[in-house]
Amino acid sequence: MPEYQHFSPVLIAKNQSITSCPVCNGLSPNSESHCAACDSALHSRMPASLQRTIALLITACFLYVPANVFNILRTEGVEGSMEKTIVGSIIMFMDQGSYVLALIVFTASIIVPTGKIAALSWLCICAITPRWSQPLSNTRLYRLTELFGRWSMIDVFVVALLSSLVQLDGLMSITPGAAVMAFAGVVIATMLATMSFDTRLIWDLWEKNNER
Repeated sequence: MPEYQHFSPVLIAKNQSITSCPVCNGLSPNSESHCAACDSALHSRMPASLQRTIALLITACFLYVPANVFNILRTEGVEGSMEKTIVGSIIMFMDQGSYVLALIVFTASIIVPTGKIAALSWLCICAITPRWSQPLSNTRLYRLTELFGRWSMIDVFVVALLSSLVQLDGLMSITPGAAVMAFAGVVIATMLATMSFDTRLIWDLWEKNNER
């Protein structure tokens, strides 16, 4: 793989018996368990990174089912009450001409969560299987996942905003449904999975494969 030949194993801190502090970025010998500057715990690699990431992804998948099956909002008006799922709320916003809200909910509720789960699952596979070891591309994928994952909670805020604003003098009201809590759990689980994944594992696997 010629695009990675300029990376030399001697430049890796782990091979130099050096550990970087996750808090102050200070360098310490691997023999030290705590940083001399800020007294934070030192680890050459995040402990049980893959196990925690996979467990959190499984949790997110389980929570994503009720988040889509249960109702995310309930509307009450002169025509009666209606309960809508995520897909139903997207269709309702489109029928009402609120295409921006429909796009926001669709992006944050469908595209971002499924994209994060798929991307993190792929990264976990790449950290285990050397066949698809492309560390530079996978690191960029991780950064992209981390960037877009910050907007995962936006549709929950949209529902909360609608609940507080859409009252229309008592003619109509919107209240959050049970799916809001499940979807919030999906967002939290995927965020924690992103934080717990150590991208250095991808480079470690590539290095071992390169040595062979």
